[in-house]
Amino acid sequence: MTRSAQSGGLWIVAGMLLVTGCGGGGGVVPPNATVVVSPKLAAVVATSQTQKFTATVTGNVSNLTVTWSVDAVAGGNATVGTISASGLYTPPATAGTHTVTAASVALPTSSASASVAVTDLAGVFTYHNDLSRDGANTQEYALTSSTVGTATFGKLFSCAVDGAVYTQPLWVAGLSIAGGTHNVVFVATQHDSLYAFDADASPCVKYWQAKLLDTLYGSTGTETPVPCNEAVFCAVGAGYGDIQPEIGVTGTPVIDPATNTIYVVSKSWNAATGVFYQRLHALDLATGLTEKFNGPVSIAASVPGIGDGTTMVSFSPKMEHQRSALALANGTVYVAWAAHEDAQPYHGWLMGYSSADLSQLPSVFNTTPNGGLGGIWAGGGAPAVDGGGDVYASTGNGLFDEAPPRPLNDYGDSLLRLSPFSGSTLNGVNLKLVDWFTPYDQENLSDTDADLGSGAIVLLPDQANPVHLLVQTGKAGQNGGTVYLVDRDNMGRFNSVDDSQIRQTFPGPLYGQWGTPAFWQNNLYTGGQGDSVRQFTFLPATELFNSETSSQTAQVFNFPGTTPSVSSQGASNGILWAIDASQYGPPAPGPGPAILHAYDATNLAMEYWNSAQAASNRDQAGNAVKFVPPTIANGKVYVSTRTEVDVYGLLPN
Repeated sequence: MTRSAQSGGLWIVAGMLLVTGCGGGGGVVPPNATVVVSPKLAAVVATSQTQKFTATVTGNVSNLTVTWSVDAVAGGNATVGTISASGLYTPPATAGTHTVTAASVALPTSSASASVAVTDLAGVFTYHNDLSRDGANTQEYALTSSTVGTATFGKLFSCAVDGAVYTQPLWVAGLSIAGGTHNVVFVATQHDSLYAFDADASPCVKYWQAKLLDTLYGSTGTETPVPCNEAVFCAVGAGYGDIQPEIGVTGTPVIDPATNTIYVVSKSWNAATGVFYQRLHALDLATGLTEKFNGPVSIAASVPGIGDGTTMVSFSPKMEHQRSALALANGTVYVAWAAHEDAQPYHGWLMGYSSADLSQLPSVFNTTPNGGLGGIWAGGGAPAVDGGGDVYASTGNGLFDEAPPRPLNDYGDSLLRLSPFSGSTLNGVNLKLVDWFTPYDQENLSDTDADLGSGAIVLLPDQANPVHLLVQTGKAGQNGGTVYLVDRDNMGRFNSVDDSQIRQTFPGPLYGQWGTPAFWQNNLYTGGQGDSVRQFTFLPATELFNSETSSQTAQVFNFPGTTPSVSSQGASNGILWAIDASQYGPPAPGPGPAILHAYDATNLAMEYWNSAQAASNRDQAGNAVKFVPPTIANGKVYVSTRTEVDVYGLLPN
């Protein structure tokens, strides 16, 4: 092709731009191309989740296509993940972080890259991540100090619900649901609903909602959630208030990934008859429509005792509050109870149901059959379970008389180690108390409403000697919020003079803990009310804590404090996540939004991000609820609120 020099013209010859002018002069303009890849940051689950990358080429080249590589391997491979010509990345089977690169075909020296984090986390199936209740997800590759900031991290979407969510979101990777494979998040509400949402889709995708008061789920069809008001039993006390304005599902459910089943306890009543109900359900994860394993079952139990003025103490569906999270271990679903704002009479109950057949009679342990109270509160925390199947629970204010001169069987303000067996005890059936610890000042704790059991037990990793330890922090006692370090194999029982029979005690959070501390890389993180999140370092050489605070947040978390969680890539990139729920009202002091915070887990004085920082309330969450920890999984953080589940993560470009 030729063009008159007098008219001027443009030619692209061999990739070079040739410019001619009317005077016959001309020159060569080098080709240029700019490549942009979107998204720049991504997170996927190993094997089961793909990620689409888009490359845009601009400049004076005529060929706008690109070639793709992963970690400099053209097209990738099974080790680093593969990527198609259209930019669809399929991760490998192993976790890690990889670099996806798009290079211009016309100008291969022009390229752009994105980072993709691959996690092998199968799920967050239970409260605070595992049976030790340490609150640590050490398989998080996307969230680091360089990716958690206002420019790169924020609120992605919300999923609306029909009531307040006091349950920790549970997360399942690669679930077969709705004709595909998806990551799914599960929450339950005080309106007696259980939801399954897509964990990643924006806007929110709801897969199913189980309305647990429909007859499909065992209801009589005339039940409602229990109203929290003085006419029923739930009068507000001390200005703090109980679960408001209705009570349905409070305790965090538990998931069995082996059978794709979620277990949850609902509470309801019939206003016309005044009859109250509590039921344990076992629902299919994929549909929410099918009750499994002979569920639901109505909660019922009795034990010998004189605590209610009779020779038997019976479980009360009205008075007992299923606040603690459920636990699942060795084929048993454990459920615990306390009370509604100390409304009496009540007792602490722990029951264990066969996960394969809920209709079987449960194992039962009543903490105070001859007195009262002794609730298993734990600020919403769950019983911990060790490798041998023994169950650990903390109790609150109540009768304690398992010491001379009245050796009976009531365990207020105590740490209990319970073992499954076949037989009866003074406290119930098929659960026997094998050891326990009660602080020397238990009577004072009970008299001053300083429950040991306002916090939950955390089991520490195995040590050298003693091998098995636990840590517990409750409300403020004589020395403030005390941290107790206990040998699980020799818990110390009771010493009326002091607590020298246990491994260690030291002052922890200034005004006590309502919830569960986190434990990561030999660091304990407390979340006391009216106090900073504090870091205490455990020293394996001595098997004791350094009783001095290692670091603490500048932020003070007012009542009810916070239950922190940690995300990390093994021992590195530790981030401490904590929710400020101080505006949890009604009635007081709120209502107001939950505020999610992210800190350097090795130095809590360093805050990376919080949900109140971005302009125009970009990251604002729904109104706060008490006692719920965040859930961190696959580059996202899930936060429960009064009206929605908020999802935070890596921002799109």
